[in-house]
Amino acid sequence: MRRRRLAPLVAVSALATLAPALVTSTATAAPAAAPSAGTSSAVSSPAATSGLDRYVKQKPAWKRCAPEVSAAYQCATVKVPLDYRKPGGKRIELAISRIRTAEPGKRRGILLSNPGGPGGDGLWMPLMMKEELPESVLKRYDLVGFDPRGVGRSSPVSCDLTPEQENWLRPYKAETYAKDVAWARTVADKCRKRMGNRLPHITTRNTARDMDLVRAVLGEKRISYFGYSYGTYLGAVYAQLFPARADRFVLDSAVDPRRAWRGMIQWWAEGAEPAFDRWTEWAAARSKTYGLGDTPKKVDRTFWDLVARADEDPIEVDGQPTSGDDIRQGMRALAFTPQAASEAVVELKKAAQGRPASARKLSLITEGGATGAPEWAGRAALAAEAPADNMTAAFWAVVCGDNSAAWSRDPRTYRRDAIEDKGRYPLFGDFASSIKPCAFWRKSAEPVTAVRNRVGSLVVQNEWDSQTPLPSGRALHAQLRGSKMVTVHGGEGHGVYPSGTTCTDGAVNRYLATGRLPAKDVTCRATAASNARAREDRKPDVLPGSPVPERAPDRF
Repeated sequence: MRRRRLAPLVAVSALATLAPALVTSTATAAPAAAPSAGTSSAVSSPAATSGLDRYVKQKPAWKRCAPEVSAAYQCATVKVPLDYRKPGGKRIELAISRIRTAEPGKRRGILLSNPGGPGGDGLWMPLMMKEELPESVLKRYDLVGFDPRGVGRSSPVSCDLTPEQENWLRPYKAETYAKDVAWARTVADKCRKRMGNRLPHITTRNTARDMDLVRAVLGEKRISYFGYSYGTYLGAVYAQLFPARADRFVLDSAVDPRRAWRGMIQWWAEGAEPAFDRWTEWAAARSKTYGLGDTPKKVDRTFWDLVARADEDPIEVDGQPTSGDDIRQGMRALAFTPQAASEAVVELKKAAQGRPASARKLSLITEGGATGAPEWAGRAALAAEAPADNMTAAFWAVVCGDNSAAWSRDPRTYRRDAIEDKGRYPLFGDFASSIKPCAFWRKSAEPVTAVRNRVGSLVVQNEWDSQTPLPSGRALHAQLRGSKMVTVHGGEGHGVYPSGTTCTDGAVNRYLATGRLPAKDVTCRATAASNARAREDRKPDVLPGSPVPERAPDRF
């Protein structure tokens, strides 16, 4: 955040700055009239303040995270309240990490980060940021990561879900809908039974409060922050709850807070249609190379003929039967990278004809458009012994618990929406709108956070993003009225920074190094090299162009 946007801060201790804002804002819903930057949404509460003393006074016992990583990369654990409205009650553990700046004399503060999710572990993020950020930025910050509450090493949650129960993107079919309703109810029941009283408190609002508690424990007046995808929503919620604590915030591949969370899942279907149309045009213009049709209409027909063929008689792909629903689901994310989509459909066509086909290229469509991403050095050594379903359990806790009002309690609503949206968005509409476990979740402990403030921040967005489409980034930009936006025209993939382009990376680096936002919104243009990141090192379960491993096709 730019300094001039902040009201002067009184020189008081970290405890005095934390307690009133943290406690009172946690006990209430998002304010009807959001405060402007530099103001607190809270009123002092002496009784509650005393309840936080033991948290703020913690002294983290920093130690080397693992023998395989640098001694400069340190980890610690702090205690946080399970329920911030009852700070004297049950406590849970929060795992944090840091890499301190090599130039303490030029240090501005701490740079927290989140890789996305919900449910993604972030303890390893300083390793990535250390590798990707330039020296002009690194000298300004201690890099701080954390596993959000309920995730990884931070008191991980579980619902005891089987792999089949974790499979949650299900196409609508009249003959199987009753089973899908039963599945959704079973997942909700298992989460409620296993997580018990912890379940209502695994939310974005509480994770934002944890961030502020970490800030106070580390003795900082403000935090700077870098969040990807779900992490943009987490950053926006923090800025809403604690506007005077937010310094320089970069929000990459943005979630629209007004659509958290059912609407964001539905946006996967809405956003896929223009991407699919763009792909048909791209492939038609290169018909001599791919042979899928010399007009967009013919390319479209080629694809849907393959879907119909697979629905009638599943196509064998690498020894596995692949249905039309499998193809639609895979193409949803893959369509955002036209070259990869064209290569995959060519191989699918071969397989349908009984001809030899490339299993590697076919995996792009059968694995949901997945591509590779770097495994940052030492990350494997940090893997927590968390339950196998931890990421999914944390995902549902947040997606359902943040805003239960967004989810109908009537299974008939989901049936109707799935049928209608399959007509509107044939590639993925029924997957996105059909029933989810949130239909049977308990009511949220707090109302959803209404984001509307003037905190300075930089929103960064690719034009062709499969998980958070361009309109989503524009929506967050509008709600953060003090923000500026960098749009990468022609940019492919989910996750922009680092892109390797001077325009995009330069805007981010300058802001983090100097605090100066662009004078106006910026439009950059993707290059062949920057988009190539969305087509390289393909492997399952990671999205095209993603700079972080958590970025799977069924996550944010």
